[in-house]
Amino acid sequence: MTEDAATPALAGGSDSAAPADLAAARAVPPVTSDALLARLADLGIAAPTVEHPPVFTVAEAQEHRAGIEDGGHSKNLFLKDKKGALFLVVCHEETPVDLKALHPVLGSGRLSFCSAERLMEYLGVIPGSVTPFALINDTALAVQPVFERRLLEMEPLHFHPLTNTRTTSVSREGLLRFVEACGHKPMVVDLPERPADAGEGA
Repeated sequence: MTEDAATPALAGGSDSAAPADLAAARAVPPVTSDALLARLADLGIAAPTVEHPPVFTVAEAQEHRAGIEDGGHSKNLFLKDKKGALFLVVCHEETPVDLKALHPVLGSGRLSFCSAERLMEYLGVIPGSVTPFALINDTALAVQPVFERRLLEMEPLHFHPLTNTRTTSVSREGLLRFVEACGHKPMVVDLPERPADAGEGA
């Protein structure tokens, strides 16, 4: 199961606008969960999907894994640097992320979390539903997907299919094939270890 980070700030930023308002403000309506699953089927990617109550954090997700096999469960961070470059960092749910140590790995400027408005504008999802499947909405190819190598060594991989009331499982090969079919070139990196005294994103 895929989750945003555990706090509102890590889940995509401001929650000042309601989900419906965010979606209405988007120039092109975002792809629906059902349309995404149809696209995966068209690509020949097996994508068994389980429905569950809405989950917004890793902790909540861990309470609703009945029917979901073991494998790679993730957290997904939508980030920007000081020059406006955008990154979707997809890592194992237990990987601590130090943004100060991450930006040299990405070759970017200093990183910070994007707002809910920017999340909807570029990826077409709301906080709590951030997922690599949202790259289907990034038709301008503005977002650089970044995958933790540790996560990609697991099988299968579990992510929200654009809504946090479902979890979809795919193979590593299927995930990367989907990302490339969306026109993106994924980066695969080893994430730096976070100092023991640093908070998430400190």
